[in-house]
Amino acid sequence: MNLKKIAHYAVLIVIACIFLVPLLYVFYNSLLPYRYVQTWAPIDVWTLDNYKELFQKYPILQWYWNTFVSTVIVVVGNLVFPVMAGYALAKLRFPGRKLIFSILLISMMVPFQLMMIQMYIMLAKMNMHNTIWAITLPFLSQTMYLFIARQFFYSVPDELIEAARIDGVSHAGAFFKIVCPMSKPLYATIAILAFTGTWNSYLVPATFINRIEKYTLVVGLQTVNMSFFQKTNLTMAGVVLLSFPVILFFIFNQKKFVQGVMSSGIKA
Repeated sequence: MNLKKIAHYAVLIVIACIFLVPLLYVFYNSLLPYRYVQTWAPIDVWTLDNYKELFQKYPILQWYWNTFVSTVIVVVGNLVFPVMAGYALAKLRFPGRKLIFSILLISMMVPFQLMMIQMYIMLAKMNMHNTIWAITLPFLSQTMYLFIARQFFYSVPDELIEAARIDGVSHAGAFFKIVCPMSKPLYATIAILAFTGTWNSYLVPATFINRIEKYTLVVGLQTVNMSFFQKTNLTMAGVVLLSFPVILFFIFNQKKFVQGVMSSGIKA
C-alpha cells in the first residue's frame, strides 16, 4: 500500500470519526441519570432507565407503528408512481412532454407551506384528518423523485429498449422486464430519501394529526421534549429511538444509494 492510499484512508477515518462523535455523544448521555449528563460518568452508573421511563409513560410502540406504516406507504408509492412517470418523460415521445416536465419543475419552486393550509382544508372535508391517509395520500408521488427518475432513465440506452420493441415487447413490458431490473440504484436512492424524509417529518403530522394515539414518533417525542425539556437524558434517549432505524436503513442501502445519485445526473 503506497503512501498516497494510506493518507487517503487516514483522511476518511478522521472524517468518519467527526461524524460519529455527535451520535456517540447522544447515545452516551441517553444512558446516564440526569445528574451525570454531560459529564464523564463511570460505567457502573450507566442505565436503561431513561428508555424504560419513555416506554412506561408514553405509547412509544404505537408511535413506532404509526411511523412505520406511514413511511412504508409513502416509500412504496414513490417507488411506483414517480418512477413510471419519469420513465415516460425520459423515453416516450408524445406531444407536450417537455411542457409537462417544465410545469413539474416550476411546481417544485412553490413552498410547501403555501399549499399546506389548502391541503388541510381538503383533507378535513374528506374526513381524512387525524388518519394515516392525511400524512400519506398527498405524498405518494413527489416531483423530486420524478426528476431523479427521469434523469436516471436518460442514462439507459435507447437501443436496448428499441431492441425489445422489435422483438414484440410492449413499452410496459420493456419497462418491467428490462429497465426495472437495471434500476436498483434508482430504487435505493428514492427509498432512502423517501424513508428519511417521511420518518423524520414533523410539520405535516403535527399539522394534520392532533390525537396522541395517532402521533408519529417525531411528533410524540417532541411532546416528551416539551414536557421534560429540562431532562436532557430523556431527550437524548428519544433521539436514539428516532435515529437508529434511519441509520440502519441507510447502512443496508448505501452502496446502491451512491450509484443512484451518480447515475441520476449523467444526461439532462
